[in-house]
Amino acid sequence: KDRIIFVTKEDHETPSNAELVADDPNDPYEEHGLILPNGDINWNCPCLGGMASGPCGEQFKAAFSCFHYSKEDVKGSDCVDQFRAMQECMQKYPDLYPQEEEEEEEEEKPADPLQEAAASEASATKEEAASS
Repeated sequence: KDRIIFVTKEDHETPSNAELVADDPNDPYEEHGLILPNGDINWNCPCLGGMASGPCGEQFKAAFSCFHYSKEDVKGSDCVDQFRAMQECMQKYPDLYPQEEEEEEEEEKPADPLQEAAASEASATKEEAASS
């Protein structure tokens, strides 16, 4: 975002001819969040964890795009087919997309309601930070 320019003593003796260029929202080298300034999805965002590439990248993009642009009352409820296709693809590559077993999830859940609340709050905080 910032640029550092080194100048010599001689450079300061003449008037500057530097031109400031407005930021280009489509600059591929500029860091953006998940959503670009024009509203499009930034498929290069590290927050996607590389999901947009790989053997199921196209299915992920289709499902995520559908969800992002969904106008339904229950956002994404019109995207079931795309998410199903993504899940079916991911099941073909268990080494790349490990599936959590239901039994493991039940064992990992804390028994103490206070621990559950803390875990939920931490998860919500991470989601908020990731969307910033």
